[in-house]
Amino acid sequence: MASTYKTGCIQNVANFETLISYITAFGTDYNPSKNSLTIPELQKKLSESKVSLSTVNVAFSAHSNASAARESAFEPLSKLVTRANNALKATDTTTQVDDSAKTLVRKIQGTRASTKFTEEEKKALEAEGKSATQISTSQMGFNDRLENFDKFITLLSSIPNYAPNEEDLKITSLSALRDDLRTKNTEVLPTEVQLSNASIARNDIQDRPLTGLVDIAFDAKVYIKSVFGATSPQYKQVSKLAFVKQKK
Repeated sequence: MASTYKTGCIQNVANFETLISYITAFGTDYNPSKNSLTIPELQKKLSESKVSLSTVNVAFSAHSNASAARESAFEPLSKLVTRANNALKATDTTTQVDDSAKTLVRKIQGTRASTKFTEEEKKALEAEGKSATQISTSQMGFNDRLENFDKFITLLSSIPNYAPNEEDLKITSLSALRDDLRTKNTEVLPTEVQLSNASIARNDIQDRPLTGLVDIAFDAKVYIKSVFGATSPQYKQVSKLAFVKQKK
């Protein structure tokens, strides 16, 4: 969601506030007939824009905190399933069970089933008329990792000989961890929605045709040019202030 937190929006508001400061200093010479360009209306638009930035900041912080908590909770998972898999292999299990567990561990960790082809190996295979395409087995999305971790726990639960003495490797501990990971993963979703909605509202306030901050600022600059002239020092003060709409 980093792309929704754009510095361009912040700069627009800062430049709009600067524009209002220059306009206020013009005194009675600045007297537009268009209501949206009057100082009170400009101040109202500035206030509205600042509130929208603040709302995004709050939503961004909530999303960052929830995401960080999820990252922290998932961080030990790869090493933990390796240990659990080693504990499984230390019991009397079949090759099929070991292979199934190995596959799930690999998916949880996002590693390949085989070594990735080098460019030379790809060329050699293609020269022999063989396919050099490798399908990525990486499933490092949080939902994918959770699904595969659940399958791994289910597999371990079906094996009576899997009864490690280590507390964190026991089925009850693994299940508790899975539930905690699910909770932390779920808690991120509403913060993503809130941040997205706050960003949409902020962008609308700034980018809305005719009545948005950017178009109002442009109209104000055009009015200043008409009053003082394109080469006037007054227009030069505001002409350098840039206002940019966000890319869709």
